[in-house]
Amino acid sequence: MKRTIIVGSGGQDGQLLWDRLCSEGGFVLGLDVGTVQATEPASVGPVDILSAAEVSAAVEAVRPDEIYYLAAYHHSSESRPAGDLEVFEKSFAVNVGGLLNFLEAMRVGASVARLCYATSSLVFGWPAAQPQDENTPFAPACPYGISKAAGVQCCRFYRQMHGVFAASAILYNHESPLRRPEFVSQRIVRGAVAMKRGEQAKLVLGDLEAATDWGWAPDYVEAMVRIARHEGPEDFVVASGQAHTVRQFAEAALRAVGLEGRDLLAEDPSLVRRQRRVLVGDAGKLARLTGWEPTVNFEQMVAMLVQAEEQARRHV
Repeated sequence: MKRTIIVGSGGQDGQLLWDRLCSEGGFVLGLDVGTVQATEPASVGPVDILSAAEVSAAVEAVRPDEIYYLAAYHHSSESRPAGDLEVFEKSFAVNVGGLLNFLEAMRVGASVARLCYATSSLVFGWPAAQPQDENTPFAPACPYGISKAAGVQCCRFYRQMHGVFAASAILYNHESPLRRPEFVSQRIVRGAVAMKRGEQAKLVLGDLEAATDWGWAPDYVEAMVRIARHEGPEDFVVASGQAHTVRQFAEAALRAVGLEGRDLLAEDPSLVRRQRRVLVGDAGKLARLTGWEPTVNFEQMVAMLVQAEEQARRHV
């Protein structure tokens, strides 16, 4: 029975991965800020992932077969303004510093463990070509992307220099009902349901023509499990391979609530504080080597998000 540590178990992917791994049996330890959860009693309390000593003690106590590093600091393009230095410091602390503590703990005392690092399509930032795959050069253009690119390089260093199994999942946007309210996907879905209920008249968004490669989060969690269990540590793009605009997302959500064909969208450019190029991923390597493929398409994903929001509102 496998023994697993999920770092960042409280986020969307962490919760989905917890359910995915618990369904297999075995021991699962979930770490998040100030909290710890486990499938059976464990002598591990809350772990500060920025403390090398605490991480080392946790890894020694659990002796994991698999580690999923999902912890991340991400400053949204529509969040309150923050100074670059503050964002860089927080991004590198969590996205790189905490990761290094686990890689070093594996090198020293858990050589059989396998780590999957959840990184981001933003490592490509301003790509020279579409779509992006594992051979596309990194060109990050924001603190999050820069720090995540550094995290991938740390994984490569530890596997090349020390033989540590450190793989990377380069994740494109992926959604589920567990997304936090500030994400544009949730703002669209919640707005569409509110409009159906007569609680608001318009859906106001930042840039209706901004395009994103969107996928279904449970599919992407399954990809991370397959990456961790692949025969060797490698980097894999996890993506749908298709881009859809914010307008298309909103129109799909409105169709799902029966408001199709009405002028219900408005644009407020002040909501967007930075522009990005379109990123579309090629997951061909992942499909070829692990058999992974998406099970939910774009239209289905939006409809499922709307259905979940409607169910949640009925229980309020």
